[in-house]
Amino acid sequence: MTQTRSLIDENGIRTDGRTGNQLRDIQIKVGVIKNADGSALIEFGKNKIIAAVYGPREVHPKHMALTDRCLLRCRYHMSPFSTDTRKNPAPSRREVEISKVIREALQPALMLEDYPRATIDVYIEVLQADGGSRCAGIAAASVALADAGINMRDLVSACAAGKVDDKIVLDINDTEDKEGGADMPVAFMPNHKQITLLQLDGKLNSEEFIACLNEGITGCMKVYEVQRSALMQKYFGNETELKE
Repeated sequence: MTQTRSLIDENGIRTDGRTGNQLRDIQIKVGVIKNADGSALIEFGKNKIIAAVYGPREVHPKHMALTDRCLLRCRYHMSPFSTDTRKNPAPSRREVEISKVIREALQPALMLEDYPRATIDVYIEVLQADGGSRCAGIAAASVALADAGINMRDLVSACAAGKVDDKIVLDINDTEDKEGGADMPVAFMPNHKQITLLQLDGKLNSEEFIACLNEGITGCMKVYEVQRSALMQKYFGNETELKE
């Protein structure tokens, strides 16, 4: 990634009006798909993504079944109308890669050993993309898994940080993703304090790397509060009522 124009003005304001350490608006709604065992809709900035979970259920084909744990399958897909130009509906190499990345990010949080010879299928459909869709997809999928009642060690929260105009910023948008200096998606288990995903596109020195990682984890903790509140809202009405 090589930046060719300034994306932060003299007042420290980015292209979408945010400051350097400010998240885009996030909204999560739980249980949006009736026929799924668990589901969630996330609006992360201009990203709009639905995650649906089916299972645990019987594995097909049966030879894929694992005797000691559950088989986790993830499918990340971008709708043809999700980007500025029409996308081919067939799965791209990028979607196959992100599907694998999301599965590996979610796996550490799941107690797959509780469901031997079964499968859990996670479908992530991007309705509108605006940078950071893999992080938003992970956050939505984690909430959908919790909604499905899957045994979990922790939720998985995700957020990207990056470098724009030689400054470390939180939650880069589509323009910053394409034109900025670096992009670092991070997935994190907030209660276990464990990183389950760390990628980097671009160049950072050692100090920038640490600063970017810390900023990403800070963003994950903010996303976690939204995830937690969305689940509490569905099952308990609100946190105040639960405490009372």
